[in-house]
Amino acid sequence: MFLQQLVNGLTLGSVYALIALGYSMVYGILELINFAHGEIYMLGAYLGIIFLALFTSIGLTAQNLPLSLLLTIILSIIVCSCYGFTIEKIAYRPLRNAPRLSPLISAIGVSIFLQNYVMLTQGATDKVFPHIFGVAGFQFMSVRMTFLQLFIIITSVVLMIALRFFVKKTRLGKAMRAVAQDKTMAALVGINIDTIISVTFIIGSGLAAVAGLMVAMYYGLVNYFIGYIAGIKAFTAAVLGGIGSIRGAMVGGMLLGLVESLGGSYISAEYKDAYAFIILIIILLIKPGGLFGKAELEKV
Repeated sequence: MFLQQLVNGLTLGSVYALIALGYSMVYGILELINFAHGEIYMLGAYLGIIFLALFTSIGLTAQNLPLSLLLTIILSIIVCSCYGFTIEKIAYRPLRNAPRLSPLISAIGVSIFLQNYVMLTQGATDKVFPHIFGVAGFQFMSVRMTFLQLFIIITSVVLMIALRFFVKKTRLGKAMRAVAQDKTMAALVGINIDTIISVTFIIGSGLAAVAGLMVAMYYGLVNYFIGYIAGIKAFTAAVLGGIGSIRGAMVGGMLLGLVESLGGSYISAEYKDAYAFIILIIILLIKPGGLFGKAELEKV
């Protein structure tokens, strides 16, 4: 029972980690909580249904399921990345030098707009994602893992490793770290701040799209409101690990998924969504910087 819940928790935590990475990346560079990020995740889930239905209608899914799934993931990433780029350019960039409350209000406005946009265009009823993986899986001791759970965990881990490599080893990743440390000095050495911020939103939105697609496959149902709860939980994971820390977002997401799974199994499944908020309150009271957050000294 315990090992089975660990597997379930890691599956859910992998999704939270991907969404939390978007929060941490944006906050690390802009010190802005992008509350519209959960809606990008929701769009990824809807786009997964739309593209997979399209490929099914032309017979590609029946002929070559892996190719159909790969194209669905790639197209969902591209579209959601375009949404992220557009949101940053329209809703956040004009407010970059405004009081800090202004972009926060703008983020909430974008979140509400996207929720209503999807509700009006796709309907308020739940949408069903086809069970392309079924319930097939394998048994190891007392633990049963489906191929879908294995796919979610492996995909999430590969993306997180790729992101960490990108940030640490590539020239663009080093520029992102430079902008996060000191925007003025980064601009003085020739780094285009606007380009780096746009790239950050594009990457974070792409990861959120994958997370939304995987949740749609895992639960089989999608509605226009799923981004709100998932966004709050991912924000909790980012705070738990240390907001602004990529490593912290990964660990925080995994821990939150484990806590939610174990709590729902051993305490009560009725309060499954409440565990994230309880953790958020405790972390803010005990260690506001999170597990991997750095204490900042403010000069007066």
